[in-house]
Amino acid sequence: MTNNVCRFCGKPITETFADLGMSPLSNAYISCEQLFEKETFFPLHACVCTDCFLVQVIDAELPENIFSDYAYFSSYSDTWLKHSQEYAAMAIPRFGLSNRSLVVELASNDGYLLQYFKKAGIPVLGVEPAANVALEAKKKEIPTVVDFFGSRLARELANQDSKADLIIGNNVLAHVPDINDFVAGMEILLKEDGIITMEFPHLLKLMEERQFDTIYHEHFSYLSFCTSENVFNKYGLKIFDVEEMPTHGGSLRIYACRSDSNAYAVTDRIAMMKEKEEKFGLKEIAAYRTFAERVKALKRELLATLIYLKRQGAAIVGYGAPAKGNTLLNYCGIRTDFIDYTVDRSPHKQGKFLPGTHIPILHPDEIRKTQPDYVIILPWNLKAEIMEQLEYIRQWGGKFIVAIPTVEVL
Repeated sequence: MTNNVCRFCGKPITETFADLGMSPLSNAYISCEQLFEKETFFPLHACVCTDCFLVQVIDAELPENIFSDYAYFSSYSDTWLKHSQEYAAMAIPRFGLSNRSLVVELASNDGYLLQYFKKAGIPVLGVEPAANVALEAKKKEIPTVVDFFGSRLARELANQDSKADLIIGNNVLAHVPDINDFVAGMEILLKEDGIITMEFPHLLKLMEERQFDTIYHEHFSYLSFCTSENVFNKYGLKIFDVEEMPTHGGSLRIYACRSDSNAYAVTDRIAMMKEKEEKFGLKEIAAYRTFAERVKALKRELLATLIYLKRQGAAIVGYGAPAKGNTLLNYCGIRTDFIDYTVDRSPHKQGKFLPGTHIPILHPDEIRKTQPDYVIILPWNLKAEIMEQLEYIRQWGGKFIVAIPTVEVL
């Protein structure tokens, strides 16, 4: 969003959705050497367009300064790997993919998904702007273009005879500052009867369950089905099916093709999803105006819980170092006065500190060593997986805390 105009439709933006104060970039983890250096904070202010209802954050930093060296590696979540494997098992027969097809994933990360298509003998190509992450994909022998995707790169690939039978984008549509150029690029890259599938967190679930911690600078947009349909339609693409997914606290998977293609019939789920969003109020500005107060209430609930537990002398640590956790902790002002440390399975984060709060990130084994009374699960969308991994804390009476959608001690 530049000069306070909507990044999709260009209309002036006047409505606040959630003002989360000043925050560092959520993936700008701090090394020991940087611990006492100055840190840059940006306004974390989400607004909503009253014309197209795209929720969006005010631009804080150039994309190349956010994504060129990235801390998130998809392969460290067992749940996400299982989800990806199941997607490939569904897509290959449904779309009739073979060794003559080409599957292109945008923001392909470390090859977490394309590896399953490659194992099935299907040609693949990843596009990933973060060179450090793309290197891990290349180690898996996943061909990867290190670049930002848009109409320019799409034309280059199309001219190299690399048009796609299937274009995949998981949790990338929200990450692109120029959503128009990104979707226009997919239309250029797609074969005549090709398919696009996109997964993104559903704005309805964000609002329904107070998932404000999924708002951070790397997420430029927050999408409803109806808004995403308007974006795709503008660039000659038709969404013909939609599914609700449990991932990331509630996501949508949309299926799209060229608008002039008759190869895919529009399913009943399209009309059902539109009705669901309209019933929730996503086409009325009133629903958006109440969200900020609900966020403030959750902040008070969490701080009251932590203050009570600390007054009882409880030791509290965190599990995970996700971007969403950094939004939660910075907005709520939670630092080492509440949480001694957090742990993460990714060696790329261990030994560093969370941005803003400077909570140290340690190896998960630290929890066994220190036996804390409470573990607050920061990636709450992986609650079941994490509680299973850490079931052993029950041996000393340890409990879990989850903050979203409401504060719970489990």
